[in-house]
Amino acid sequence: MSRYRDALLFCVLAVAWGSAFVAIKAGLAHVAPVFFAALRFDVAAVLMFAYAVVTTDRWRPRTRREWLAVAVGGVLLIAAYHAFLFVGEARPGVTAAAAAVVVSLSPVLTTGFSRLVLTEDRLSPLGVLGLCCGFVGVTILVVPSAAVLGGDLSAVLDSNAVGTLLVLCATAAFALGSVLTERLDTGLPPATMEAWAMLLGALSLNAASLALGEPQTIPLTAEALGSLAYLSVVASAFGFLLYFDLHERLGSVEVNLVSYVAPITAALVGWWLLGEALDVTTALGFLVVFAGFCLLKRHALRAELTRIGSVGDG
Repeated sequence: MSRYRDALLFCVLAVAWGSAFVAIKAGLAHVAPVFFAALRFDVAAVLMFAYAVVTTDRWRPRTRREWLAVAVGGVLLIAAYHAFLFVGEARPGVTAAAAAVVVSLSPVLTTGFSRLVLTEDRLSPLGVLGLCCGFVGVTILVVPSAAVLGGDLSAVLDSNAVGTLLVLCATAAFALGSVLTERLDTGLPPATMEAWAMLLGALSLNAASLALGEPQTIPLTAEALGSLAYLSVVASAFGFLLYFDLHERLGSVEVNLVSYVAPITAALVGWWLLGEALDVTTALGFLVVFAGFCLLKRHALRAELTRIGSVGDG
């Protein structure tokens, strides 16, 4: 039963975080990027503190190790990741789907950091091949079909190179933060960990926004406020609660595979709400990413197929 629960929560997290890229893009049309990220976690931190106080018997960290885990989560998973992501998505040429695709490199970077930090965490050659397939699929998705079919590839890449690099920095920060929090392994309740990490992240983002001289205003429009509400409640409070819950049971490499599914959600939501086209190149990239996912999860898939077969024989 736990297997099905984890699979369901994994899919819900992929939808919540995939659609968040579209909400970010919509909100960035009205709000300065780092200030927008700060507002997101100002609201989310309040919600998560209320949830932690009501649902857990440990609403605050106690040991030095627990405070260190909160610091890692707040600085890397919240502040650095979202500052780079929001600023990157605000750049011309970086669409919601493209940002989600770059973030889907997270399992590759997580595995690399794991080899340095978690000495017992190793992948087989087929697992490495699966990660490489994911990287190839991401590459296919990043390169626009017009460029592949004979357009000026260098001009296309130059137009979004800065934004893409910033999103890549966000991905690296998230991957490193995920591995380090696993290495610390404090046993702190996920809601408590999330609440304090969000508080620290929100304070860091607000300080960064002020240091950058960004306008500290948000227009009272349906699109701006709707984007903020969705990002704060669904993608942040609810989404990170799911992430830390799955992270505790599955580990950093496996849970960060959600980044491979998020671009599919981002592309579909972008097509539905923003009218973005779904072309052959996008479909091919998804197929290659899915092949990499199957290679990485081959043991679990084989075990599940065997179980289904045995039930059918019985």
